Amino acid sequence: EIHHADLRDLLLPAPAGAVPDKKLPGGWISTETFLEAYRQQDRQSVSQLIEDAAPRHIAARGWTMPDGTTSRIYLVRFTSTAFASGMIDDLNVGASAGTPLDRTDTTEIDESWSSQNDFENISSFVFAEQAPFGAEHVRQAYTLAGDTLALVVHERPGKRETDRIPFQQTLILQNQLLA
Repeated sequence: EIHHADLRDLLLPAPAGAVPDKKLPGGWISTETFLEAYRQQDRQSVSQLIEDAAPRHIAARGWTMPDGTTSRIYLVRFTSTAFASGMIDDLNVGASAGTPLDRTDTTEIDESWSSQNDFENISSFVFAEQAPFGAEHVRQAYTLAGDTLALVVHERPGKRETDRIPFQQTLILQNQLLA
């Protein structure tokens, strides 16, 4: 599926009560800003993957909820479905979360996610950081929707897990916009 809508219009809006992230306001972002989602030591290799795949656009929105949970959604549109699919493969996403995100330790498949939550022609790869985790707990998902790759991240500071239901709700709603 090729998306013809403005990618920024396909970003899930921040929920009521959220504080918008000034770096991810729901508009176009640079490759460098997107790379900040990944560990410092992996940014060069991800940068090369992005350069090789030559995405058309990258858009992102972020926010913080009153409980301190931060949410970030990145949408990367490629020139074809083959490039989007290739990026998932190149990041080694599938049975594992692939290239680690910044501030993550051990991330495994989130068994609470069901593929029944996916929409037609959309595939999601959902992961949760496993204990013991660092200064925050991270849930993340990659969604492949035709020519677009979505990365959805929820982080919660402290030693408590990021709530599963709000994360899955964010992912389902974002996927619905891409479907």
